[in-house]
Amino acid sequence: MDKARYIFVTGGVVSSLGKGIASSSIGVLLTKRGLRVNLQKMDPYINVDPGTMNPFQHGEVFVLDDGAETDLDLGHYERFTDVTLTRDNNVTAGQVYLAVINRERRGDYLGATVQVIPHITNEIKARIRKLAQKDGCYDVVITEIGGTVGDIESLPFLEAARQIALEEGPGSTLFIHLTLVPWVETAGELKTKPTQHSVRDLREIGIQPQVLLCRSVKPLSESIREKIGLFCSIAPKHVIETLDVESIYEVPLVYHEQGLDDYIVEFLGLDAPQPDLSEWQSIVQRIKKPEKHVRIGICGKYVNLKDAYKSIIEAFIHAGAENNVKVDLVWVASEDIKANGAGAYLQNIDGLLIPGGFGERGVEGKIESIRYVRERNIPFFGICLGMQCAVIEYARNIAGLADAHSFEFYRDLKHPVIHLMADQHEVTEMGGTMRLGAFPCVLDENSKSFEAYGQRQISERHRHRYEFNNRYRDLLTGAGLKLSGMSPDGKLVEIVEIPNHRWFVGVQFHPELKSRFHTAHPLFREFVKAAAQYHDNPPQPELELETEEAETEFKTTL
Repeated sequence: MDKARYIFVTGGVVSSLGKGIASSSIGVLLTKRGLRVNLQKMDPYINVDPGTMNPFQHGEVFVLDDGAETDLDLGHYERFTDVTLTRDNNVTAGQVYLAVINRERRGDYLGATVQVIPHITNEIKARIRKLAQKDGCYDVVITEIGGTVGDIESLPFLEAARQIALEEGPGSTLFIHLTLVPWVETAGELKTKPTQHSVRDLREIGIQPQVLLCRSVKPLSESIREKIGLFCSIAPKHVIETLDVESIYEVPLVYHEQGLDDYIVEFLGLDAPQPDLSEWQSIVQRIKKPEKHVRIGICGKYVNLKDAYKSIIEAFIHAGAENNVKVDLVWVASEDIKANGAGAYLQNIDGLLIPGGFGERGVEGKIESIRYVRERNIPFFGICLGMQCAVIEYARNIAGLADAHSFEFYRDLKHPVIHLMADQHEVTEMGGTMRLGAFPCVLDENSKSFEAYGQRQISERHRHRYEFNNRYRDLLTGAGLKLSGMSPDGKLVEIVEIPNHRWFVGVQFHPELKSRFHTAHPLFREFVKAAAQYHDNPPQPELELETEEAETEFKTTL
């Protein structure tokens, strides 16, 4: 192909309609047609990246192999299309303005007045075109513009998109607008006016969308489509109905059934065969109609905002599909555990996951919940801080270090079994300074982790400042803790396990970031498998008694 084509996905009426899912679904359909597709998120906020933002405001921070801290929608891009993205795939207004200001400070503009147009818009366009040419020319670049049409902060991005459409010429750029068609209960009908106003705002900017994706709780009648098409200057067949679905992975199938990908390739002049979606349909069917259910608890501090754990939720969906089970997540606030005891919330679970996080709030509840499942031989999976809490719990209750804790929370500690990484001691800036991105890990061949991966060296993504304190290696391994994954130089503990437990694995990295729709992450797959086996064959009271006796014997020896 001589040059890339561009698709811009915008949103109107309200936020959180699902532009990321829409962009990912379009990417899937075009990829299945044999096209080379790249996806990009433009975020209008002034933060350079979301790394220092509160999860309650922004949701999950998705970390890429190259260490970029990005918007959670990049997780959808990777999970749907099975690509590995880089920092070029997420652009924020903060990055754009910082780059332009730095050039101005160096004198690169030769004394010219620096303005939004052309300097800011030129920087945005350059970042879009750079992505198109990366790794050879892509057939299609899908750019999702964050925010809602009408927001002041998104205007430079929309103007840049308008300019690209003008510069690339007819048939090279397609605008897809995601909007809401609300159902008004008292009137008993769908209302198209919000969509009309949203498209009007776009047209005032100089952008005429060619496709409307209409979110609604009720099906769109033909008359509704015709009305929207008439007032928005769009053919009714290009008004795509987007109803709520049982699984987000149904969205590509819904779009395909309505001919969206046919129109895209036709409009952009692309030569692409029909997609083979049979495997996709098969996995969706397993997600929707599993053979059985398991209950897995997630104990964390952000459980009231599920987007803070978006990749974990999706990883469980993928792992459930591979095991042909539905994973029912039981959300438990770690502070509630501390207040009311673990038994009040965890007595009916088949497995427990402690996710990553920062800060001391709720940590004691996490530690107590880990002890609860360890003593009852319930499958456990700890991620990042979850792994560190597992080490603390083991040090306290098995190795006899009653005041063991993490240096992250308390500086004056007798036993800081978790400590600040050596290269973090002089760090003063918070943004982008943690151990970030993909790092190799070597597995012990006699471990649950090796059984899951089936290979000795792996690569996983990290986001942390604190680590297992090497001063306590001999003590904790002597107490039965297994260090089953290490950095290649042997200096960093990446994975810990309890060998005589049904399934007890803690990892310093974030495996959820590499789970895919087609391929569940090995550790999530095996954890769900262990939970399903526990559900079918829970331990007998005698086993719990033996475990308690073994702990007492060890402590006495110590």
